[in-house]
Amino acid sequence: MNKTSEAVTQEIIDMTAGIYGLIKTITYDNGREFSGHQEINEALNCKSYFAKPYHSWERGLNENTNGLIRQYFPKGIDFREIKREEIEFLQNRLNSRPRKTLDFRTPNEAFLEVG
Repeated sequence: MNKTSEAVTQEIIDMTAGIYGLIKTITYDNGREFSGHQEINEALNCKSYFAKPYHSWERGLNENTNGLIRQYFPKGIDFREIKREEIEFLQNRLNSRPRKTLDFRTPNEAFLEVG
């Protein structure tokens, strides 16, 4: 994937097209590729937040999720070579996995309660 701000902005909007209105916030790291956050906010009707540089603990859920993803797709893998079906399989698997931080509910269950 192209990491330009324009490409990342469009990809985020495209990836979330089916869940418009359900995303309330997005927290980014401080990469230049996220400079289109205002356009994303308008397209998704959400708010953006940025973690402080070198404060990965401010994005704890993200870091934990990255670790879970790495169990299936090791570091260094070219994500362009992964089939969409494989990504959807992993997405469903992780969203059906109980989490201690959600009182052992799955992300799907917690999302449905809020949605």
